[in-house]
Amino acid sequence: MKAHGMAGHLIRRLNQVSTHVFSQHMQEAGLDLTPVQFAAMDAIATHPGIDQASVAAHIAYDRATIGGVIDRLEQKGFVARNVSKRDRRAREVRLTDRGQEVLDEILPVVTALQEEILTGLDDAERQTFLRLARKAIGSLPDQTG
Repeated sequence: MKAHGMAGHLIRRLNQVSTHVFSQHMQEAGLDLTPVQFAAMDAIATHPGIDQASVAAHIAYDRATIGGVIDRLEQKGFVARNVSKRDRRAREVRLTDRGQEVLDEILPVVTALQEEILTGLDDAERQTFLRLARKAIGSLPDQTG
């Protein structure tokens, strides 16, 4: 079997396409934001005061490197961190007003670009793909560690 027909290769290529499309749209919007930073902002907006480890869990990202993602969002003025009142070792994260403005601005853009990522599929195929991708991901052990 040739690599280009293997699931891992196809998933990697689709990730490349997805990242490129996302980056292109963020550049057009005048924003320096990665897909992981967007996902983190979305998780933080959904769960204000969430700790960094929980952000990593919500977006299926590595706990060891989520701090760097949050650092960059903080440097951009999109999030603020505070020491947790419940656990002095934990840092709670919230969107700043600017972060909420940016998220509100880009959410429609990110929603619209989803079709572009799967541009070769019609609506029914896109829904089937998403259902199967969720099923495949749901059957995997948690590797975000």
